[in-house]
Amino acid sequence: MLILPAIDLKGGKCVRLYQGEMESAKVYSELPEEVALQWQTQGAKMIHVVDLDGAVAGEPRNLGAIARILEAVDIPIELGGGIRSEEVVEDYLQLGVDRVILGTIAYQNCDLVHNVCETFPGKIAVGIDAKGGYVAVQGWQEVTDKSAMSLARELEEAGASHIIYTDIIRDGALTGPNLEATAALAEAIKIPVVLSGGMHTHNDLLEVAKLEEKGVRGVILGRSLYEGTIDLASAIKAVQKKGDTL
Repeated sequence: MLILPAIDLKGGKCVRLYQGEMESAKVYSELPEEVALQWQTQGAKMIHVVDLDGAVAGEPRNLGAIARILEAVDIPIELGGGIRSEEVVEDYLQLGVDRVILGTIAYQNCDLVHNVCETFPGKIAVGIDAKGGYVAVQGWQEVTDKSAMSLARELEEAGASHIIYTDIIRDGALTGPNLEATAALAEAIKIPVVLSGGMHTHNDLLEVAKLEEKGVRGVILGRSLYEGTIDLASAIKAVQKKGDTL
């Protein structure tokens, strides 16, 4: 079970949102590269970075902060937010991002997902953000009529390396993850699923770890780390094995 600390970028700063609402942003650091180095020092093997401004704008908006994070750490970075074309995918991979996360475009254009997965094998993950089981896009501003499970099956067929599943209602709420929906999604596909949203306590982490046999291979920790309700080093020691990867 891979533990991925999250760094969400807004205006070049490290922030956290509540249920995806941009107005709810709480700034935790004006130097996200220092936060990334802190997570690496505590044992993280990969960092999950999101360009929040980019997710809303539909194009990259925090390139400076992303470049500084890449320069600060030696571990792989996966990056999402505002990635809507093959050109942007290629630019980020050339910049040094290890894995690119597609979101809105995966819902809008499955052919593009197939093309970039074929061109950059193993480098394309897809984030499925859901509210009430239905896919939300455009930085979570629009809820569609497509089920998360249906989209996950399509993306698996297109060649995605893994699915990052976020229950928006749980995101940033510290109310516990949606274990049932995540497990159901993981059992419906063969590629790995990473759980995101709602993590609060060490016990939550242990409950997620029980889903590994169902295909849940990672968990993203955000506000729980920043508020101190979960300690990253302890979390890694509890559930992450030396060879765990995505």
